[in-house]
Parts: sequence; C-alpha cells; structure tokens
Amino acid sequence: MTSGVFVSVRRRRRNLAGGGWEALTLMEQLANVGSEVERAIRALESEWPQQWEYAFARALELFDLTAADRRWSAPGRRETLRAREQFVAVFFGDDDRRGAATYLRKYFMQFAFAARRNSSRVHRTRIVAEEQAFPSRPS
Repeated sequence: MTSGVFVSVRRRRRNLAGGGWEALTLMEQLANVGSEVERAIRALESEWPQQWEYAFARALELFDLTAADRRWSAPGRRETLRAREQFVAVFFGDDDRRGAATYLRKYFMQFAFAARRNSSRVHRTRIVAEEQAFPSRPS
C-alpha cells in the first residue's frame, strides 16, 4: 500500500473509532461493510491494484469496528468475523473466488436493503412528527 492510503485510513479510523461508527445501527454498519466489500471485489475484477488495496483495507477496518462494538451479542460478533474470513478468502483463498464473491455480495445486499428501508421509515416518521408539531398555516 502507498503511504497516502495509510494516512487516509488512519484519519478515518480516528473518526470512526471515536464514536461515529457506534452511532450507527447494526444494519447500517453491515451495509457500509458491504459497500466496501463490493468496492474491493470490483477493483479486483477490474485489476485496479491501488483501489483494491484501499477498499480491502477499509473493509477490514469496518469489519473490525463492527466486531468490536459492544452492543452486539457474541453470536453477532462471530457472524461478523466469519464474514470477514470469507471476505479474506475471496482474495487469498484457494477456493472458488467467484462463488465466494457472489455469496458475499448477496449476503451484504440484504443489509443494505434493510438499512435503506429502516432509514426511510425514520425519515417518514420525522416528517409526520414535524407536521404535527408545526401545522402549516392556511394561506
């Protein structure tokens, strides 16, 4: 990895480890992990080594932050760490890379859908609450 990648990763780690990551729900955390997993797989498939290095490092960082979050139960942590193992195996394992990558994409897509669905509900709830608190005045 280049030194620029390390500096950027260190800066992000301070922000996320400083409490930003723990403000997210489990679904949001795993959706973000999945986004980086997807970026790393695409970069590998497109043979973009610098982008692959960055996305790979970032995905591992997010896996580790999620597993370290004390709010999640031990089985949830084990599942997160197992998914991390599978992610690393896509790039360094001897098994079928394409099959493992397809599985991970499907696995994390479910979290993206759930996080999006939940964020839409929260947004709609806030709008309704604001409308009730501040009814519009008739013209």
